[in-house]
Amino acid sequence: MTAFGTAEKLASWAGVCPSNHESAGKRVAGKKRKGNPHVRRILCEAANAASRTRCLLREKFESLLVRRGRKRAIFALADKISKIVFVLLSRGDYYRDATIDYEALSVELPHAG
Repeated sequence: MTAFGTAEKLASWAGVCPSNHESAGKRVAGKKRKGNPHVRRILCEAANAASRTRCLLREKFESLLVRRGRKRAIFALADKISKIVFVLLSRGDYYRDATIDYEALSVELPHAG
């Protein structure tokens, strides 16, 4: 992950970071950024799947959905997922969602003896 340096640079390389086009003080919806189309597609598919699960990312999606619409919300969620992936890979950590009780999900295996 040292090739990118920051999570924002990874999102830019993947082409999921938001464009910032402004002229005469007015914001204009820009085109999608150029980037790796394969990685962008995978991130958008992951965002689409996350929008249908019970997790913290779904809450983010639903708040964006009201304000921006489905396609833009998916794209914004893909940006967030790319930043999460960068942090996890750079730290060598696992993703742990704050809304899931992992202790309740753990299963005790019977002792063989």
